Amino acid sequence: MTAAVNPLPQKQESKKPMPKDVNGMLKDPRIQAEISTALPAHIKPERLARIALTEFRKTPQLANCDPKSFLGAVIQCAQLGLEPGSGLGHAYLLPFQNKREGRTDVQFIIGYRGMIDLARRSGQIVSLQAHAVYENDHFDFAYGLDERLEHIPSDDVANRGGLKAVYAVAKLKGGGHQIEVMWKSEVDQIRSQSKSGKSGPWVSHYEEMAKKTVIRRLFKYLPVSVEMQKATMMDEQAESGLQDNAGYYGDIEAGNVFDGEYEAAGESQQ
Repeated sequence: MTAAVNPLPQKQESKKPMPKDVNGMLKDPRIQAEISTALPAHIKPERLARIALTEFRKTPQLANCDPKSFLGAVIQCAQLGLEPGSGLGHAYLLPFQNKREGRTDVQFIIGYRGMIDLARRSGQIVSLQAHAVYENDHFDFAYGLDERLEHIPSDDVANRGGLKAVYAVAKLKGGGHQIEVMWKSEVDQIRSQSKSGKSGPWVSHYEEMAKKTVIRRLFKYLPVSVEMQKATMMDEQAESGLQDNAGYYGDIEAGNVFDGEYEAAGESQQ
């Protein structure tokens, strides 16, 4: 009887693992490809990754955050077509202590310029402006049938006094306009309820966050796009501390983004 011939041992392969650190995640071409599917044409995934890495290095506290949460926040930027960082003021990536999970996460906070950009992209709004009113400015407004708003900033720029109010005005494509005014006490009440109210842009860019707050309230009365609805939901989740960016990373894993990427068992991993 002829002895059975043992087949040649085959090279064992396994799926190439997902990167574990922020630098590896943002530079991995597979993750960049996933991000690019959500980005608008005017932003390239390489550019968003480069900007996100710059923000990561500029803010040392982000190094202590869960890398999956950081990537999830970047994916949220991609989905809304907003660039993080103080350069454009579109959005911010901030460390946040997630006490429920016992870890430090990254929050995606939208800036007021990001809100304006999203509104203009909707195609339903001709213009959207937000302004701050100071104590020595001339400011007169009224709601009702004869709605009016008049704001003349004081020409003594160095002595305009303290912040008094913020307002937003939207001109609609079909004609007409919408006005929303918030007094500083109303803004501070929103800030006091925010989980990030004592840090980040609420401290370093208070006026911008106040403008963003009144724009977000104005959104409720405007013909909004899907992007604007999503932005409002994300922003409210961030304010309440319920934003879970790490879940976005789990969605990538569940979506089998890494199918077809294999490496021989025992090979060194970069």
